[in-house]
Amino acid sequence: MNDVLIPFDELVSKLRQVLLKFGFEENRANQCATLFAKADRDGVRSHGVNRFPLFLDFIEKGYIKPKNVPTLLSEIVLFERWDGNLGPGNLNAEFAMDRAISLSREFGIGCVALAQTNHWMRGGNFGWQAVEAGCIGICFTNTKPNMPTWGGSEPILGNNPLVIGIPRKESPVVLDIAMSQFAYGQMSLYAQKGQDLPFEGGFDLNGKLTKDPKVILENHLALPMGLWKGAGLSLVLDMLATILSGGNSTHEVDHNGDEFGLSQVFLCFDPFKLVLMDWMEEKTDRILDNLKNSAVFEGEAVRFPGEKVLETRTQNLNNGIPVAESTWSKILKHLEE
Repeated sequence: MNDVLIPFDELVSKLRQVLLKFGFEENRANQCATLFAKADRDGVRSHGVNRFPLFLDFIEKGYIKPKNVPTLLSEIVLFERWDGNLGPGNLNAEFAMDRAISLSREFGIGCVALAQTNHWMRGGNFGWQAVEAGCIGICFTNTKPNMPTWGGSEPILGNNPLVIGIPRKESPVVLDIAMSQFAYGQMSLYAQKGQDLPFEGGFDLNGKLTKDPKVILENHLALPMGLWKGAGLSLVLDMLATILSGGNSTHEVDHNGDEFGLSQVFLCFDPFKLVLMDWMEEKTDRILDNLKNSAVFEGEAVRFPGEKVLETRTQNLNNGIPVAESTWSKILKHLEE
C-alpha cells in the first residue's frame, strides 16, 4: 500500500469539496473535513481519511444526515442531554464537547450525553479539543457488537472507545483507546497491507487466539484488552452511555451489520473554576517525570499517552500528510463525477 503526501490545507480543501457534493453546507463541510484531516495530521491514520469512503457510503445509505444538528432534550444545572438526529458523528461530538466545556466554565464541571449520533471517527480529536481549551476532558462512546465477552463465542460487546485528556503546558496527556486489544481501524490497515498483527488481536471461529486481522475482521471477534477486565469495562461504558443519554445500547445499534444511532458521553472539568491550578501542573510534571525515569528493558523506551502527537503533527505539517494512494484516488474520483 503506497502513500502520497498531501499538504494539510489541500487535504482539507479536497475533502470539503467532496462533502459539498454530498449535501453539506459550506461551514459544516469545512469543519467535518478538518476533523478528518486532523486525525491523519496527528498520525492516527486508522480513524481519519482512511474511513472517509465509508463515511460517504453511510451518507448515501441515509444513515448519516449531513444537514442534521443536535437538539436539546433536557438540561439541569451542569448536565444536558441532546439528540444527535443522526447527524455527522464527528460534528456532533465536537458540538457536545464544546457544550461540556461551556458548562464547566460556568459550574466547574460539565456533562453532556448524546443519543442518536454516528461514529465520531477519531475520538482523540475531542480530548485535544478539551485540553486546548485548558480543561480536563473525558468522553466515551458505544459501538455495534464487535467483541465477545470473556468466555463468549459471539460478538456481543462493543469495543467502546474511551478518551481522557489532561492539559499541560509542555505536552498534554491524551489517552485514546478502544476496549479491544487493537482498534478495528488499526486492524483494517494491517489487513490492507497483508500483514499479521504484532500480537494476538482476536479469536478465530474455533476460539483460538490469532494474529490474522482478516479472520478477526470477518467474524467480529476482537480480543478484549486486559481479557475479562476489558470486557467488563466495555459493558459498563455501554451501560453509562445508554443510561445517561437515553439512547441505544450496543445491541441496539447494529443494523444488519451497519453501525449508526450511537450513544456518547462528554465530561469536562475546568481547573481554574475548580481552583486546581495551584498544584495541577507541578503534580502532573512529577508523575510524568517519575514515569519517564523508570527502568526499561534493553532497547525499550517509556512514553505517556499523546507524547509523540505534537512531534508527529509538526512533521506531517512540514512534509505533507501521508494518505494511502488508493484512498486518495477514491476521493479525487468523486470530484470528477
